[in-house]
Amino acid sequence: MTLKNILPGKLGFGAAPLGNMFRDIPEAEARATVEAAWNDGIRYFDNAPFYGAGLAEIRLGEVLADKPRNEYVISTKVGRLILDEVEDVTARDLGEKGDVFRYGRPNRIVNDYSADATLRSIEDSLKRLKTDRIEIAWVHDVAQDFYGDEWLSVFETARKGAFKALDRLRDEGVIKAWGLGVNRVEPIELLLDLKTPQPDGFLLAGRYTLLDHSRALQRIMPAVAERGLGIVVGGPYSSGALVGGPNFEYAPATPVILAKVAAIKTIADRYGVNMKAAGLQFSLANPAVAAVIPGASRPSRIAEDRAALDENVPAEFWHALRKSGLVDSDAPLPGGA
Repeated sequence: MTLKNILPGKLGFGAAPLGNMFRDIPEAEARATVEAAWNDGIRYFDNAPFYGAGLAEIRLGEVLADKPRNEYVISTKVGRLILDEVEDVTARDLGEKGDVFRYGRPNRIVNDYSADATLRSIEDSLKRLKTDRIEIAWVHDVAQDFYGDEWLSVFETARKGAFKALDRLRDEGVIKAWGLGVNRVEPIELLLDLKTPQPDGFLLAGRYTLLDHSRALQRIMPAVAERGLGIVVGGPYSSGALVGGPNFEYAPATPVILAKVAAIKTIADRYGVNMKAAGLQFSLANPAVAAVIPGASRPSRIAEDRAALDENVPAEFWHALRKSGLVDSDAPLPGGA
């Protein structure tokens, strides 16, 4: 079964902000955001224990608990266990993600990609999400951005542990699909080169966006499409930089990135195109992409994302981006522009 057959639409909900990403989000606001997504018709929700040390899963589970379980799809991640112990959140080693979840729960997070930890992680997620099953499990962050030069050894631990455990759970019908949930293309390349086990797809955050897509386009997208797998694009707005936010890749945007955003916006304004529409529709134009999951922490963002997905963007806009060198010459454009 392919990701496109599992996912109930092209627009999903990225739950990372529910873990108090960058700010302390009131409970009522978090709940209202999930309700807005549901009322909009969104039925795919992506989460992870890492998001606020379980906070995002708890908040999502509270809202979805009274929804018909057969009407929505959940993906969550394995590789981190959330313990009952308390630790200093500001002292956590979060790699390139810095302290983006400093306002999350203070529970201790332990990295563990073994088979036993994978099974425990899923069991713990089921409790926090208040559900009896998840459809998709992503192995989280087995990449250099978190583990530096040690990432290959972490990947090998996951290959022997988490990958095989999830492969078995899928074959037994416990989950429908599994793959990697990462911010880098290298681990996806590595897994695609393995004969066994075989993933069903990938969640790739921030690497197939208007601001950063060349490496993914050249190195993984053709292979993913050729094998009939799928990519879920996380972070389609590049941590908010594309739509005027201060951050890119979980850190303050550099002058180079800000200049690129300004150049895209100049062309977008010329053709009356919303920047969110440009971002979402660009990512979805690649045939390997099964869905996009922008994150949201305010109810109003949901309507904005839906409007962006449905906006009529003229072909001339895409041609102008291409002519200006702001889009890779090989990148598929919406509507075959």
